[in-house]
Amino acid sequence: MTGLVVQGAVAANCTRDVLAAAASAYLAGAAAGKPPANVALTNFTYEENDVPLDIGKGILARPISIDFNRTFLDTEACGAFIEYNAASNTPPYVVIARVYVAPGSSSGNSSGTPQITRIASVVTKPGDWAFNAATQLAADKKEAWPAIPAGQQDTRAVLKAAADAYLDSWGNTTVAPPFGTTCSRIEGGTTTGQMGNTCPMQPFPSPLTIAKRRYIIDPVYGAVDIFNNFPFIDTAKPDGTPSTNLYRIEGGKIRYIHELTVCTNKNCGR
Repeated sequence: MTGLVVQGAVAANCTRDVLAAAASAYLAGAAAGKPPANVALTNFTYEENDVPLDIGKGILARPISIDFNRTFLDTEACGAFIEYNAASNTPPYVVIARVYVAPGSSSGNSSGTPQITRIASVVTKPGDWAFNAATQLAADKKEAWPAIPAGQQDTRAVLKAAADAYLDSWGNTTVAPPFGTTCSRIEGGTTTGQMGNTCPMQPFPSPLTIAKRRYIIDPVYGAVDIFNNFPFIDTAKPDGTPSTNLYRIEGGKIRYIHELTVCTNKNCGR
């Protein structure tokens, strides 16, 4: 199945249970090497690394040994976010997927299960920026992402602003991202460590604008993911390559950042 790049479908009555079921179906499909059982038969789109693709020819075409995953749910965008690590797989992968659902969409059966209408993924593998699935897995497992009590959850606007400030600061040194202490970053498979504030980035050559931002926001877990177009880093694609940044934000402060970036050539030619 193929389709054009579209915005995530927004549907009424999109609940966390609906999105959790969609995420579980995606992970089951990935482990089995086939599309999720509840993919819509019509009006379905699939993308990997910003390229529309037949779902039968992408990462879901073969079984994957998944070692660890995190899932976050955005009821306003009606989308689930899944980060999964396949360090023990051959070849190893670290993947971030956005899975969008339209409750009540056609399934071709009478189950009434809300159907997945779009999947968009950033798929990283050996040769991509700073890739090391084993070290990413070890660092990720050390992090704590508990649910945040309802009275302490940041608003969507606060979460989005904090995440945007980090990307904005890459091209504008006057922007001060709200880093917490502690704050740590996993970049590909490289970790900045768990002590102190180790999230700030060195300035990039300017001007630099991080464009094509697409969001999944889950206030329950203080989670924001931004799919984006990362310029400069890939020498073969200086105008930008597919990238994603996942944040844990607590009390308006950034606690964790996970970055994955796709490269045209090994380590983006650097």
